[in-house]
Amino acid sequence: MTWLITGGAGFIGAHVVRAMIEDGREVVVLDDLSTGDLARLPEGVPVVEGSTLDGALVERTLREHGVTGVLHIAAKKQVGESVEQPLRYYRENVEGLRVVLEAAAAAGVRSFLLSSSAAVYGMPDVDLVTEETPCVPMSPYGETKLVGEWLVAAAGRAHGMGTVALRYFNVAGAATPELGDPGVFNLIPMVFERLTAGKPPLVFGDDYPTPDGTCIRDYIHVSDIASAHVAAVRRLEADDSASLVLNIGRGQGVSVRGILDVIGEVTGLDTSGEVAPRRPGDPARVVASAERISAELGWTAKYDVHEMIASAWEGWCLRHPEARTRRA
Repeated sequence: MTWLITGGAGFIGAHVVRAMIEDGREVVVLDDLSTGDLARLPEGVPVVEGSTLDGALVERTLREHGVTGVLHIAAKKQVGESVEQPLRYYRENVEGLRVVLEAAAAAGVRSFLLSSSAAVYGMPDVDLVTEETPCVPMSPYGETKLVGEWLVAAAGRAHGMGTVALRYFNVAGAATPELGDPGVFNLIPMVFERLTAGKPPLVFGDDYPTPDGTCIRDYIHVSDIASAHVAAVRRLEADDSASLVLNIGRGQGVSVRGILDVIGEVTGLDTSGEVAPRRPGDPARVVASAERISAELGWTAKYDVHEMIASAWEGWCLRHPEARTRRA
C-alpha cells in the first residue's frame, strides 16, 4: 500500500513519515510548506507541493501514486489564532479535509486516518479523559477537529473506508534535534524561550485544585505519536471496516511545576519561575485515558517526560545556540 501524508513536512508529519518508512511503507507527502520544511524529510520521499483545498491536485496525486490510504495531518493548529481567525480555520481544517475526503472517495481509497486533538474535549471535569467524555470544545480550532471527526466517520460509512481519528494530548520532544518543533506555542518551548532570554519562566496560576496548585497535563513524545500512527495504519490495513476514535496519551499527568523541575534538571538553569495570573479557559487537569488505544491497537507510549524535555532542549539549542551559554 502507498499512503498519502498531508502535512508530512511539518513537525508531527515528518516524524510520522519517518516512522512509516521505517515500518516498510511507501509514502507520498502533500504539503503547502506554509509551516513545513522539506529538510525534515528523508531523501527520496516523493513530495507534492500544494494545498489540501486544491481538489484536482489531491485527486491527481492519489491516482498517480496509487494511494490506497490517507494520513490527514495538515491543519492550522494555534488555539489563540483560531479565535481571531475562525473563518480561516474552518476553511483550512474543515473544507480542506472535505476536499481530501472527496478526492479519496473518488480514487477508491480504502483507509483514512485523521489527526485530531484533545482540544475537542474543552474543559473536562474528570480525572481521566476517556473517548466517551463529552466533547465541548472551547475554541474554533477544537470545533474544527470535532467536526472533522464527524466528517471522516460519515464519509467512511458512505464510501466504504476504514477510519481512525487520533486525539493528541500535549505533544513534546523530538526524535532528533533537526526534527524539533520550531514553534513557541506550548509550555516547554515557552519556558525555553524565557530561559534563553535570561527571564524566569511564567507560571499562569498557582491556586488550582491540584497538589502543587498548578495545571496538570498529559505530555506525549512526538515519537510516540508517530508510532501510534503506524499502529493505526496496521489496523486499517487489516480491517477496512474499522471506525475508531482514540486518545493518544500516557495516562499520566504532570503539573507545570513538575515540568519546570525537569527542565531545570535538563538545562541546569533556575526554573523556579514567576507566578502570573491564570489564563482564561485553562482547566486544572486534563489527562488521557490510554486504555482504549492499548486495547484496539496494542499500542502504549514508550518515552517519559525527562526524555521528551531532553530531546526538545537539544532541538531548541540547535536553532538557538545562545541558549547553552545560559547554563549555570
